[in-house]
Amino acid sequence: MKPPVTRDPWAELRARTPARIALGRAGPALPTKAVLDFALDHARARDAVHAAVDWDALAGQLALPTVRVASAAPDRATYLRRPDLGRKLAEGERLRPAPQDFLLVIADGLSAAAVQAHAAPLIAALPADLRTGPVVLASQARVALGDEIGERMGARMVAVLIGERPGLSSPDSLGVYLTYEPRVGRTDAERNCISNIRPQGLGYEAAAARLTWLVREALKRRLTGVELKDQSDLGLIGPLAHRAVP
Repeated sequence: MKPPVTRDPWAELRARTPARIALGRAGPALPTKAVLDFALDHARARDAVHAAVDWDALAGQLALPTVRVASAAPDRATYLRRPDLGRKLAEGERLRPAPQDFLLVIADGLSAAAVQAHAAPLIAALPADLRTGPVVLASQARVALGDEIGERMGARMVAVLIGERPGLSSPDSLGVYLTYEPRVGRTDAERNCISNIRPQGLGYEAAAARLTWLVREALKRRLTGVELKDQSDLGLIGPLAHRAVP
């Protein structure tokens, strides 16, 4: 005897991925549930772009000294319309030189939710010699703002932890952009990127291991970017004492 309800052959696959697959149809259109799910995910992505980071709460989670700076974009609306302003510090920002091999910058980017949820756990997963302060907290910031910050502070290398552009299945994805010898004018080809850091993507421990490997190798080879290929799956090299000769 045939069962009263036919089993959906796509159900198991849909349960294993956030991708929109086998949505079905209602006549010539999508089913109501698929339309409502899309609208909800779109709203979450928009909220992530427009939300603000609670910097005080984040600083408290870090348990490290912090420095606050802002880009030249005076507000969120300007930041979204003028990406160039998010790449330079606001006029009058003063940063005290603090020469160090590795500087952490946390930037809100395009997803406050990503920064609020994942920046502190990622830093906590790093080895002790990479969890040094001060950590720079940068509002209305783009990736390239880390170049000016690192140059002014005299850092040998800067890692910018930033909220990535939200997707319809990932409004809280954190990215890390690593740049050796940061200075104004660096290009994206001179950076290494680790993306989709979140529990549903690349986990904190895996991301920290990858970043640690890249930092060690960048200091050894004196470069980042297209010439530094991620081979972290081959194992980590030694502690930060493994530095390039000045």
